[in-house]
Amino acid sequence: MDFKKLKQASLSKKDKSSKKILDVKISRLCKKINSLNDYYTTSSCSGRIVLIIDKNKKAEGLFLKVWHDLINFSKLKKELKKILSSNSLNVKFKQEPCILHVACYDLNSALKLLDKARKNGWKRSGITSSGKKFVVELISTEKLEFPIINKGKLLIDNNFLKIIAEKSNINLKKSWEKIEKLRKSL
Repeated sequence: MDFKKLKQASLSKKDKSSKKILDVKISRLCKKINSLNDYYTTSSCSGRIVLIIDKNKKAEGLFLKVWHDLINFSKLKKELKKILSSNSLNVKFKQEPCILHVACYDLNSALKLLDKARKNGWKRSGITSSGKKFVVELISTEKLEFPIINKGKLLIDNNFLKIIAEKSNINLKKSWEKIEKLRKSL
């Protein structure tokens, strides 16, 4: 199949994300990329905050709570109380940066996109290739990840919880600024 047909097929597929709705904070960037002849997006996330069961394997039901927006101390505390009252699991707190996968017509177009992205702050980015297909993976750098519950016991106090909420919000805002900066540069 040629690139144009692959692009059309990919963009017409049903949304397979766990969120099942359009990620508004990255949608304008995706639309811009998809309007260009040499590119199309294959997956995207503007960033998120999650409470997740701490296991090495991916499985159904690991995500206990997912936010795709800013959080505050009381929201975070409320969710942790729910988790603590219902089980004795090991749980991680994760604030993940924006991520975007873009299929590119050829190596030259991939290099152009990668260069533009890096100039706009997407430092953890690169090109993957499988024969004739080139995909640019764009990842921002703002991230937090650590155990928050161990064997049903909360590992941090309220003061640290407030800092986590504040720092996570700062990181998400930085990711969203990079999304908009890249969109404007395309």
